[in-house]
Amino acid sequence: MSRQFVTEAVMMAIYGQLLIPKTPVEYIVPYTTILELYELRESSEPLMNIPDDDQHVKAKIGELIAYFEQPLNQKKIRRCLNVPWAKSPAILLGEQAQITVINSVDNASYGETFDPIETELLLTSQRLKIPILTDQFEMIHRIIDGGIPVTVYDIDDFEFAMEEESFRRSH
Repeated sequence: MSRQFVTEAVMMAIYGQLLIPKTPVEYIVPYTTILELYELRESSEPLMNIPDDDQHVKAKIGELIAYFEQPLNQKKIRRCLNVPWAKSPAILLGEQAQITVINSVDNASYGETFDPIETELLLTSQRLKIPILTDQFEMIHRIIDGGIPVTVYDIDDFEFAMEEESFRRSH
């Protein structure tokens, strides 16, 4: 059985190791984070501190957008967009990784503490009872400080999270 994590689509572009895990993994990605890829690609704001890294990540974002726009993948994504909380069929990202898009709904339940995408990540995690995988250090602290009932892993702890989730499922 594959591990599952709620995350943002941009994480696939920034962190290549997510696409080549040692064991099967499924990333549940809110649809709004796919839309965010287009904004990030067009933005003049740097995503990374080092210009070469920024250029590389923006190229990867372009590749990911192109992959999602392939007819079969686009059809899979569209299937979930008519019903709130519907999930797309899995979209393969490699031998061990796949993305499932969810049509999550931000209901502003976390007010001003979390932005709309963060709220969708939280609500998806709670609804599906699977952990969040993020590189947003501040968000992790707000989750902990706010006592939000979700499990969250820093992206730097991805390998540990994979092992931890495997351990939880087997006990």
